[in-house]
Amino acid sequence: MVTGDRVQLRAIEPSDAETLWRWHSDPEVMRWMDAPYPPSLALTRKRLEERGPDSYGNLNLMIETLDGRTIGIVALREAEPEIGDAKLDIYLGEKDTWGQGYATDAMRTICRYGFGKMRLHRISLTAVAENEAARRVYEKVGFVEEGRMREAFRRDGKWHDKVIMGLLEDELR
Repeated sequence: MVTGDRVQLRAIEPSDAETLWRWHSDPEVMRWMDAPYPPSLALTRKRLEERGPDSYGNLNLMIETLDGRTIGIVALREAEPEIGDAKLDIYLGEKDTWGQGYATDAMRTICRYGFGKMRLHRISLTAVAENEAARRVYEKVGFVEEGRMREAFRRDGKWHDKVIMGLLEDELR
């Protein structure tokens, strides 16, 4: 378990299937995510039961409050030790925790882990340009906009730009 100031990050368990399925079935939670269709509960259970162990290249962790309430998920994926780079994904599935500082602490915690334990030099992510709440969190942690993919995301019949953001190990705040 990896602990921050407000959250702890732990391995994903098969028992998390119903929670993940509930989040993935909520249109508000999935608003800016690249997930076109919600999976069935049976498929979610099967994926969790059959998933392999986390590795350097693909680390997926549940976000919990310090009192043990599961509220989201964070991942470092496509990590490459030869170049010290990884991509980050995060979301909070429990809407009552939005705007409470949990995402910011989870970002700082996973980035500290990535830079310290995994010896990464750079972490990047993409965000839909209109997802201002997420972008504010990323900027608080130190991520900067590095580029833009024009009309790379479609939602509700409209195309949206995606921004590419990056963080170097000495920029973490």
